[in-house]
Amino acid sequence: MPSNRLVEQEERPRAVQTASGDAENKMIAILRILSESPEPLGSITIARQLERYGIFLSERAVRYHLRITDERGYTQPRGRDGRAVTSEGLEELRMALAPQQVGFIIDKLELLAFQTTFDPRTKTGQVPVNTSLFEKDKFHDALVAMRCAFEAGICVSQLVAVASEGEKLGAVVVPEGKIGLATVCSVVINGVLLKACVPMESKFGGVLEVIHSRPRRFVAIINYAGTSLDPSEQYIRAKMTDVTGATSGGHGKILANFREIVAPSRAIVEAKVAQLKEAGINGVYVLGNTSEPVCQIAVHMNRVGMVLLGGLNPIAVAAEAGIEVENIAESGLVDFQRLHSYRELFNK
Repeated sequence: MPSNRLVEQEERPRAVQTASGDAENKMIAILRILSESPEPLGSITIARQLERYGIFLSERAVRYHLRITDERGYTQPRGRDGRAVTSEGLEELRMALAPQQVGFIIDKLELLAFQTTFDPRTKTGQVPVNTSLFEKDKFHDALVAMRCAFEAGICVSQLVAVASEGEKLGAVVVPEGKIGLATVCSVVINGVLLKACVPMESKFGGVLEVIHSRPRRFVAIINYAGTSLDPSEQYIRAKMTDVTGATSGGHGKILANFREIVAPSRAIVEAKVAQLKEAGINGVYVLGNTSEPVCQIAVHMNRVGMVLLGGLNPIAVAAEAGIEVENIAESGLVDFQRLHSYRELFNK
């Protein structure tokens, strides 16, 4: 009998832990669904989409879990439209899925490229963005700091979008007391080329040394296939950039990404790059030649290397100036018509 009681006492905590883990998994699945939606979702829609993950919950059960995510700050009610995930929710989702997410970034890049509908000829469609969150009283100082990167062209585009607290940029709801700034993500290049039937391989995100205003070599590299975190976010957090130096004196370290394309597609790529420039997107920093190294990076046979500017370069300047910022790279899509020149922000 004593041994039976001992077994029973040991099993109860396990049952409680299993139930608790099951509830957490359901909440993570809900956050994942909300993060993939450009619009707020109601409990009925969430319940239907949960079935994709083999989770079958009633509308009432979904509402129960949403109340918990609201209390934890992971979601935010948006009236009759339903719920939207917050930046805290996205961070929780990223940490919870980390064990499963080696290579998550490459999957995220490919999904965003597929979802990109931007047509540079008509200047219409959805554009992938990064979202950066600033304290309200620091936003103007951040704009002043970032001006040099925008003016020097050390950015994917001078076009940005701004949102106040409670509003949404991509999949991110701007929290209370913050202002959100969306910068165009370099994945727009992937998306536009994908629609032109040009396959592109995303290799790594890195820190690129610039000497005499010319790209020299990568001094730090994180392969997309081996990470669950965005490289640019990590480099900014680790204070490994010197975008300020690159823009002011021509010597510094900027955020950049490395891609490869098949050599026969080079002419198509050049045409699309020209169209993108006319639309205000200048993300291609270096376009190499067939099978030749680019910025000291070897390129495979019958391929062409490309260096794309990091969309968060202007944000890196603000961080270098000591301004606190929270970055969510590849945070979703916004309509191109919502974007406008960063210069207009100084008139508000």
